[in-house]
Amino acid sequence: MSLLSPRERQTRSHSPQSGAPGFLWILVGIMAAIELILSLSQSGMLGSVNLRWPALAIGAFWQPVFTGEILPAYPGQPVLMFITYAFLHGGLMHLALNSVILLSLGKAVSTQVGAAKTLLVLFLSAVAGAAFFGLLSSSAAPMIGASGAAFGLIGQWQAADYRMRRETGVSVQPVVMAVLALVVANVVLFAFLSGGLAWQAHLGGWIAGWLSGHSFARR
Repeated sequence: MSLLSPRERQTRSHSPQSGAPGFLWILVGIMAAIELILSLSQSGMLGSVNLRWPALAIGAFWQPVFTGEILPAYPGQPVLMFITYAFLHGGLMHLALNSVILLSLGKAVSTQVGAAKTLLVLFLSAVAGAAFFGLLSSSAAPMIGASGAAFGLIGQWQAADYRMRRETGVSVQPVVMAVLALVVANVVLFAFLSGGLAWQAHLGGWIAGWLSGHSFARR
């Protein structure tokens, strides 16, 4: 067993993290396991029953359930769907895009504010994303994906960057341009996907992350 000097222990304790923290890998792992099961089921490799539609029925966010137009599939659905939708995806590519943001930006955020606050940002952003979709969308289609939470991380990071620039007297123009780029990207993707983009969830998640970056999740 080797002994470290106080200086070496201090250096190790402040060394940069080489990868995403475990709690983010657990979240992504859960989403990946769910999507793998649904994909295999959809391809017929897990029997004759396609589990994707039942999973959407009980786990997706449904705007008609939110507004009370249709009855929920089970008693707790109107509340639980504010979170469960984030663990479902429309395919491996959809999952991969969200996972990359969660792991890369989540690592950066957790390094600055810690695991607990990062999880709270993700939770609040997912809930806000669902709420904005419920309030602003009239679509009867199911809404799924962790992009609301991912945009929350983006909002938190941009808020922290904005505050740092204001406090040090540096121009905030790069932050403003980055926010505008997000808006343009959402408009372009919304048009490209013929309306198949839940921009409302992105907006709600980003706002929750931005407010978090100015309050409890300050860098």
